[in-house]
Amino acid sequence: MKIVRIIARLNVGGPARHVVWLTKNLQTEEFQSVLLTGTVPDGEEDMNYFAEQHGVAPIFIPEMSRELSAKDIISLWKVFRQIVREKPDIIHTHTAKAGTIGRVAGFFYRWLAWKNVKMVHTYHGHVFHSYYGKRKTAIFLFIEKSLARLTDKIIAISAQQKAEINEKFGVGHDSQFRIVPLGIDLSPFKEAEAKKNILRAEIGAADDAILVGFVGRLTEIKNIPLVLRAAKIYKEQKNAGFPKLKFVIIGDGHLRESLEAEAANSGLQNEVLFLGNRNDTDVFYAGLDIIALTSLNEGTPLSLIEAMANGKTFVSTVVGGVADLLGETIEKRETFEIGERGIGVASGDADALFDALVYLAKDENLRKTLGDKGREFVTNNYSKERLTADIINLYRDLNQN
Repeated sequence: MKIVRIIARLNVGGPARHVVWLTKNLQTEEFQSVLLTGTVPDGEEDMNYFAEQHGVAPIFIPEMSRELSAKDIISLWKVFRQIVREKPDIIHTHTAKAGTIGRVAGFFYRWLAWKNVKMVHTYHGHVFHSYYGKRKTAIFLFIEKSLARLTDKIIAISAQQKAEINEKFGVGHDSQFRIVPLGIDLSPFKEAEAKKNILRAEIGAADDAILVGFVGRLTEIKNIPLVLRAAKIYKEQKNAGFPKLKFVIIGDGHLRESLEAEAANSGLQNEVLFLGNRNDTDVFYAGLDIIALTSLNEGTPLSLIEAMANGKTFVSTVVGGVADLLGETIEKRETFEIGERGIGVASGDADALFDALVYLAKDENLRKTLGDKGREFVTNNYSKERLTADIINLYRDLNQN
């Protein structure tokens, strides 16, 4: 079975790892896979090295990237031409731009080649709120509803995401959807306990400091200023008997310079540390005590899954698939809710974020309990082996229809 997989760019994040693992694992007697990808724009780190490390050589479409442009016509033509060469049984697209170009190209291939190629699209997130203004969002929603009519199977990476895309925004029919959670490589995190002091020593953290880490791209949708506002609240109140907190920002992006300036202007040089992009996920997660996520919109955030794989709990805004990671609510407090594996706060509420972080910082037993439950949950549900098996089963089902 020939698979053509398409993603607009291999930038830092979960989708790049996802497509590389699937491309590598679906090179068997039963499957042959080809990966098409485009240009990583300035301000985003290129993860083509990750593909090379796994022996995957993507076919590069230089005109294809994230933003809309006149080059999209050229991208469409080149993707269509590549599909004609490969003669796939399944075209599987990932993320919005690739989903548009790939499925339109697939439609023309069906029409001109008279081949009933199956089309699959995975939503790693969606752009139906918090990204653009009302008019632009309405255009994108219309496009996605139209593309759904061309699609045989639509993959959501969480139940919450499926509910948003299908039930709230009306994209596709219920029968088209299948929920396939993310998968990650769990092996680097098996020695987390032995590595817990490496990051602390590197940054000179005090023995009694609680390290609060944000991990992700420094872009608008991640709402990192909320982390800085919580850090400012802490700075203003840290003499009130609170535990020592140190905020560590791991990641890069076009907002880094402005965020560093904002932190400096707020006098947070001692409270907030920017470390940039790092490839040693096994080291920095092991050294952090709490993961903070402040996104306005998410699919299923990789940073929370990796944190739980390391036995670390988290405080996160309850957006997208975060609710599925939190689990059932154990206790409701005035400004936050304690779930089975972490704490949820309202989007944009810096006071709630601060309250939840301090609450966790004060309670080492709760951090350990939530972290242990998180590790068990991820081990049972988010391995890359399970991801591969789910996708193989989906492809086999499509091939029989």
